[in-house]
Amino acid sequence: MEKLSDNEVLELVHSDPAAAAQNRYIVHRVNTSRDIGDRNQYKAWVYLAPALILLLIFSFYPLINTFRMALLNGYTSDGFTTAYQVGFRNFKTVVNFVDFKQCLKNTVLLCVITVPISTTLALLIAVALNSIKPLQRMFQTIFFLPYVTNAIAIGMVFKVVFNRVAVGDLVQTEAVINRFIGLFGADPVNFVNVGSSWGANMFVVCTYIVWNALPFKILVLLGGLQNVNKQYYEAAKIDSTSKIRTFFRITIPLVSPMLAYVIITSFIGGFKEYSSIVGIFGETMGPAGSEGQMNTIVGFVYKMLPYWKTGVASAASLILFGIILIVTAINGLVSKRTVHY
Repeated sequence: MEKLSDNEVLELVHSDPAAAAQNRYIVHRVNTSRDIGDRNQYKAWVYLAPALILLLIFSFYPLINTFRMALLNGYTSDGFTTAYQVGFRNFKTVVNFVDFKQCLKNTVLLCVITVPISTTLALLIAVALNSIKPLQRMFQTIFFLPYVTNAIAIGMVFKVVFNRVAVGDLVQTEAVINRFIGLFGADPVNFVNVGSSWGANMFVVCTYIVWNALPFKILVLLGGLQNVNKQYYEAAKIDSTSKIRTFFRITIPLVSPMLAYVIITSFIGGFKEYSSIVGIFGETMGPAGSEGQMNTIVGFVYKMLPYWKTGVASAASLILFGIILIVTAINGLVSKRTVHY
């Protein structure tokens, strides 16, 4: 806004010279504050400039360039030719890939299976931790340890735990899980080795993802539970309300904002799952003889890059982006009706 002149101030105050003089003083102070605010905004932009430049270079430009490469038919990064036509052939190539259909199936199933299980377990564990006082800090630390452990290392440990080495009919090594199964008289299962089934592989990966996802969810939900007003529980106790009814009528509604956040981030992370597969099966993305059996959409993108098929990889990335966007939007709509703030 422009500064007001003395004549404009006098026009604002018609009949009272004293008020006009006072108004000139106020306007002078306001204009001075505006000048200081403008200078502060300039300083703020200077301070933000390094972060904005890094975001432009490493976030916004790659995103825009991904759209560009995806819409250039047959785009490759070998540098031999630049005569590309704009179109959607890269998207058609992705959809027609048999491998992509398997990757999409694996990714969707991993999300549908692991997100509800891990969220439910995390809520129950958080409620249990919130109910105990002795050794609460120690248990919180124990449950949080997997979150700060390398994902690839955890995957390698899971492979060892589910491993079963056999030569013909002679079993040389039975890992922990198969020994535990044997205690109940059941036959050992080939989870991750040569000849293992897709279902057995999926069980191992889902177990790993659930176990690895628990720490962060427990931390978020436990923080929400500790901020719940204890008067609600005291009132429920006075009314002799059962613990199950208290859990569904008080606990879940009061932590619903945290639950919504955990569910949305879990679906986003689930659709981007890749490190768990590599940790368990290596770069083959499946047991020997069944390479690519457990591949995901992110793994499909990485698989295209060594062959210079950056246009196809970009199209697959945008398809994944669209799926995540739709799922997030649905979660947002559901949260508006179910979340209580």
